[in-house]
Amino acid sequence: MATLVLGAAGAAIGGAILGVSAATIGGFVGSTIGSVVDSWIVSSLAPTQRIEGPRLDSLRITSSTEGAVIPRVYGRMRMGGNVIWATDFREETRTTTQGGGKGGGGGGKVKTTEYLYYASFAVALCEGPITGIGRIWADGKLLDTAGITWRWYPGDEAQTADPFIAAKMGATNTPAYRGTAYVVFEDLPLGNYGNRLPQLSFEVFRPLADPDTAEGLTRAVTMIPASGEFTYATTGIRKGSDGAQTPENLNALSDTADMVVALDRLQAMAPKVESVSLVVAWFGNDLRAGDCTIRPGVEVSAKTTSPQTWFVNGVSRSAAHLVSRDDEDRPVYGGTPADFAVVQAIKEMKARGLRVTFYPFILMDVPPGNTLPNPYSDNAAETGQPAFPWRGRITCSPAAGFAGTVDKTATAASQVAAFFGGASPSDFAVSGETVSWSGAPGDWGLRRMVLHYAHLCAAAGGVDAFLIGTEMRGLTTIRSGANAYPSAQAFRDLAADVRSILGAGTAISYAADWSEYFGHQPGDGSGDVFFHLDPLWADGNVDFIGIDNYMPLSDWRDGFEHADAAEGWPAIYDRAYLQANIAGGEGFDWFYASAADRSAQIRTPITDGAAAKPWVFRYKDLRAWWSNPHYNRPGGVESATPTAWAPQSKPIWFTELGCPAIDRGVNLHSKLTHRDHLKMTHLGGSKAHRRAPPI
Repeated sequence: MATLVLGAAGAAIGGAILGVSAATIGGFVGSTIGSVVDSWIVSSLAPTQRIEGPRLDSLRITSSTEGAVIPRVYGRMRMGGNVIWATDFREETRTTTQGGGKGGGGGGKVKTTEYLYYASFAVALCEGPITGIGRIWADGKLLDTAGITWRWYPGDEAQTADPFIAAKMGATNTPAYRGTAYVVFEDLPLGNYGNRLPQLSFEVFRPLADPDTAEGLTRAVTMIPASGEFTYATTGIRKGSDGAQTPENLNALSDTADMVVALDRLQAMAPKVESVSLVVAWFGNDLRAGDCTIRPGVEVSAKTTSPQTWFVNGVSRSAAHLVSRDDEDRPVYGGTPADFAVVQAIKEMKARGLRVTFYPFILMDVPPGNTLPNPYSDNAAETGQPAFPWRGRITCSPAAGFAGTVDKTATAASQVAAFFGGASPSDFAVSGETVSWSGAPGDWGLRRMVLHYAHLCAAAGGVDAFLIGTEMRGLTTIRSGANAYPSAQAFRDLAADVRSILGAGTAISYAADWSEYFGHQPGDGSGDVFFHLDPLWADGNVDFIGIDNYMPLSDWRDGFEHADAAEGWPAIYDRAYLQANIAGGEGFDWFYASAADRSAQIRTPITDGAAAKPWVFRYKDLRAWWSNPHYNRPGGVESATPTAWAPQSKPIWFTELGCPAIDRGVNLHSKLTHRDHLKMTHLGGSKAHRRAPPI
């Protein structure tokens, strides 16, 4: 080859004229010239190759079916559609060149020409109006809509013509397809589908929102899970380094944050919803009120995220509470939602026209095998508190009813004060949408959490309602004297401070447990009956009576050899049966005095002797409780003057309402068990067991 010949010649010439070192240089120059000659020779023998990809011989789209029936959908359904409009396929060519030889001297080249095709079309789905489109499948696989231009029309009688179709057809020639729900795609790439239209199917939402249906009756919902570091963010968050990032909150759709998808689905399936309670959790670590700290938590102590990082109340990830882990080294809870995510969620819901209730929440992170003193034992001498308990179990230590209890003493008041902490509205620094803590570093009381979120809600533009606490039954029933309840006053003080931050436009209250709102009846033989929350309900900074309502609506058992069947009710699913138990049945007409009585259905009537006010003991009798003045009964003797509660003065809000989603869940609404507990319990006659988070 020329490379060898010219290389040898160059070496000889260089050596003869310039010496030994020049021989090397001469050989290199000769070889370089030779390689160029090689390229010329090869090029002449092997000219540039041209490769063309497959090309459609016809650009006409497959015609749609004429005379097809327009379906009518109820609820949520996956369905195909009928093409009602399309343009010709758009062809795009892409040519690439490979090769070129060594040393820039030419050589064989390969030119490849690809033909890419794009389709613009409209697909009719069903009779409108629909409320949303969920997932889309193409040839049976989920379609990643990131980067695809598409939109849907509900099929109402007011919809206008699609602007893209109008631009192609002319405004006067473009129908609006009123009454028909349809989808429009612009320039859908067809390369992954063999240069043809894929078989498309759509998840369509068209709820039957009549006034007597769940979809038509539901006006408010609670947004959970309350935890999850970026759960509520409306922008995509990714974790990891630039080279290996994975999505944190892009699980439902690759290009849309989970929070946005959740709100889309909510409004699609429950179009009458007007209000959402946004639940955000910090973590308590002890059932003893005087020892419990409440802190924001994270799932892992180190994580790189972008474009935003985790901060709550000015606390960074490394300084946050690290949630417990299970036997498989998984976090048992998600972390506290980042502050920026909470702000984004509030703004997104407000932009959709939804009212927002902010709901601060305490998740108890007391893991199995802990060695904490159990306040529910004599002298608090028992080692080990229940794992992941309900926050309503936080109490004084030792608790009321156990030997050595501090209930009804000044020590109980001190423990309550420690639980609330000393945070004030001025202990926070607010900069734009960022709220940080400037108070005492070791103050991790409830006030710090609640006042932080009051400031954050204000920074987000405000909320419609704000809760200062929820279901603290064990705390609110602590007494510092015979008839003094320090928690009620502490919540009143907190309500006043929240009012100073959020102003008169926000409704403020406390969300009491359904077994707590109406009064404290200790059952210790004293005969005491106190409307212990009345000072709070009557306070001028409290706007409504908040109740988390999980009252039982049935007492159904196997077969028909049980009390409710004997009364003639046909089934637990009978609407009249359930309605009769709203203001009737357990908690209204009768109660079970013990677990044994419940098992045997031995029912004790609710009465009030000579006082003739049985509604005092009926937690279901909201109407009577709301309509009447309240008289405390120390030692069972009714006081001469009523409490501060003014009958019918404030509305009642059900801040939560629900039941376990299992067989006979309405037997005992509030009987939830933690997902990690090995021992499951029957739910008031249910044949099923359920694992559920402790909420």
